[in-house]
Amino acid sequence: MLCEHCHENQANVHITQVVNGKRIDLNLCESCYQKEAGKFSVLVQQDFNFHNLLAGLLLPGAGEAQEPAAPGAQCRECGQTYADFGKLGQLGCAKCYEYLTGQLEHVLRRIHGNTAHVGKVPRRTGGLVRVRKEVVLLRNRLQDAIAREAYEEAASLRDEIHLREQELG
Repeated sequence: MLCEHCHENQANVHITQVVNGKRIDLNLCESCYQKEAGKFSVLVQQDFNFHNLLAGLLLPGAGEAQEPAAPGAQCRECGQTYADFGKLGQLGCAKCYEYLTGQLEHVLRRIHGNTAHVGKVPRRTGGLVRVRKEVVLLRNRLQDAIAREAYEEAASLRDEIHLREQELG
């Protein structure tokens, strides 16, 4: 596709603007975009960096309760505080998750949608984890069966749970 401005070079920048409810699509080459960049300065943030993005995620969302930061709360292993995490964008060590849990939960929930791992488990090395996950699912099904008064199903689920728990040792 040729540049819509010079009609000579290959267009490699696509810009979509919505002005007064009307959509305007522009396909420009790099040089024409540079010449016309002043018109699109709203679209380009020159001082963008990863830490600014992370800082935006660290702010509590609307209507979302945030655990107040305990004064002096810091990791006992590396000494990092939640404020340090906000500045650096990374934790100091694995123990930070334990010592800064109250402050990190809302961040993890915003980024991942949950505070517990709900993804896949490797078949080769995740045997115990998979069995524990199955036990939790079976217990949920057991509670559902009891609520529905399906006692035969509940009994078989109970037996299945006992078998899985024996596997765990």
